[in-house]
This record gives sequence, C-alpha cells and structure tokens, in this order.
Amino acid sequence: MAAGYVTCGTTFIAMEYHRFLFAAKIINFERGINMEHLRKKNEVAVLSVLSNVLLIIIKIIVGILSGSVSIISEAIHSLVDLAASFIALCSINLASKPADRDHPYGHGKIENVSGVIEGIMIFIAVILIIRESIEKIIKPSPIEQAYLAIGVMAVSALVNFVVAKAIYKVVKKTGSVALEADAVHHLTDTYTSLGVMAGLILINVTGIHILDPIVAMGVALFILREAWLITKTAFGPLLDQSLSEQQLSDISVVLNATQNKTESILGYNNLKTRKSGHLNYIEMVLIVLDDISLIEAHAISDMIENEIEALICNTCVTIHIEPVGHQSCIESEQNYHEYISK
Repeated sequence: MAAGYVTCGTTFIAMEYHRFLFAAKIINFERGINMEHLRKKNEVAVLSVLSNVLLIIIKIIVGILSGSVSIISEAIHSLVDLAASFIALCSINLASKPADRDHPYGHGKIENVSGVIEGIMIFIAVILIIRESIEKIIKPSPIEQAYLAIGVMAVSALVNFVVAKAIYKVVKKTGSVALEADAVHHLTDTYTSLGVMAGLILINVTGIHILDPIVAMGVALFILREAWLITKTAFGPLLDQSLSEQQLSDISVVLNATQNKTESILGYNNLKTRKSGHLNYIEMVLIVLDDISLIEAHAISDMIENEIEALICNTCVTIHIEPVGHQSCIESEQNYHEYISK
C-alpha cells in the first residue's frame, strides 16, 4: 500500500514537473524566445570556440617552426576570432533574456553591440598583421618546413569552411546578428587561409621570400573589408534602421492582398519597421470603415499580423486601428503607397 502511495506521489510530481517545463516553454515563446533556436545557437557558438582554439594552437606551433609571418598573421586573426566567438556565445544568451520592466522590447540589441565589438576587434587584428608584415619586409627571413605550413593552411581552410556553413545554417533559421558576424569571420578565414597557402606554394616554387609578408598584407586588406561589413551590418539596427527592401516588399504584398479580400479596409499608413538582434518589429496604422464593429476590425488586424509573422520569422507586429470615412482614407492610402514606393 505504502509503495503504491509512493508510486502515485512520484508520478504526480513527475507530471507536475513536466507541466512546469511545458508552461515555461510557452511563457518563453510568448516573450519572443524560441528554446529550440537558442539551443542551436549555443551549439554552433561552442563549435566556433572549439574550432578556433584548435586552429590557434596549430598555427602558432607551425608559424614558429616555419618562421612564416603569413601563418603568424593567421594565428593572430584566429585569436581575434576566438575572442569574437566568446563574445557571440555570451551575447546570444544575454539577448535571449525575456523582456522586463526596464527593457520592454527585450535585450535583442545586445547581439548588435556584440557585432560592433567584433568588427572593432578585427580592425585591431589588421593593424597587428600589417605591423608584423612591415617588419618582415624590412628584415626578411627564409621559411622552413614549407610543406607543413601549406598543410596547416589547407586544414585551416577546410575547418573554417565547415564551421561557417554550420553557423550560416543556424543564422538562416534564427536571424542571429552575433552568429552572422561569427560566420563571416570563419568564411573570411577560409579565403585568407587559401590565400596564404597559395603564397607559400609560390615561395616554395620561386624562392622569393618577400612574397610571404606581401601575402600577409593582402590578407590584412581582405580582413579590413570584412571588419567594415560586420560593423556596418551590426550598427544599423542600433539606430533603428528599417528592415531590408525585400522584407518591406513582403509586407506590402500581405497588406495589398488583405485589402483586396475585404472592403472594410480602406488603406494603411505610418508603416515603421526596425530590428533588434534577431527580432523584427513592425508597426502600422490600419484604416478601416467607421461602421464596422470592433470585433471585425480586431479580426482583420489579427489576420494581417499572423500572415506577416508567418512570412517574416521572429517578427512582432503592432497595428493601430483608425476608423475613418471614405474621403479621409483616400489621402491616407495615397500617403501609404508613396511611402512604400520610396
């Protein structure tokens, strides 16, 4: 009998625990947090950190053994990438915190701040690489263990390409700005590793050792472009930059299609969009006939919100309903179409 009570009690506790977990997931979803997305983002962020640690160790060892400034510059770049990967890992978890009283729109912009910091760190890495290259041009030195150095660059290119692909796959599903910056890091590392490998092959064939620092400076210039793109992409949303032209076009398609479905909608205006980390925010005024019920207007509003949120992932749509007569709406509708066509 006692064993039966214990079993029942244990079963009840287990059921309540699972109900609690389910409720927690629902609450997090309603607050803009997708637990599955968060798990995937953390997995690839950890993968990024581990791959950078491995490559840094290999590049430093081979760079010292071979005396190649190109490989040393790549090790420096990977060191910056490691710091960036740690920042990305921290930022995606901080950005996933739900909205609170002090941050009613959530903490998504932490990812944008992370992207800007990563861009600045790359600028610093470029300066270090160029300085090291200039020193090697002034005091050139032969490269030893050339085949080992070439092999390391081939492995580096392969590892970075695989990691970049894995991160981009998650970015497409989650829209994470921090991970997108990290993916750009790895993809650029792929190209620079291939460039260094080509330079080492040329040096091994021609015997012209000055090619090593020249290749390193070329790598630095390529990385400089990467830093600018990352900083530009991450900084825009901090100033509440609007969504992309494609996303605005998608919104326009939904609005026009909905307007064609019902005569109750007279137009739209004051369309405002912005991005905060992986979340998109859309606001607009829905102009409806003043003789329809509040329930009907609310149903139309819900329909528009659901269609836009289904079309654009991680989106929160807010619609203000404006009841007006036919004449007032004509001007409002014209203003809306003028805004969309800009």
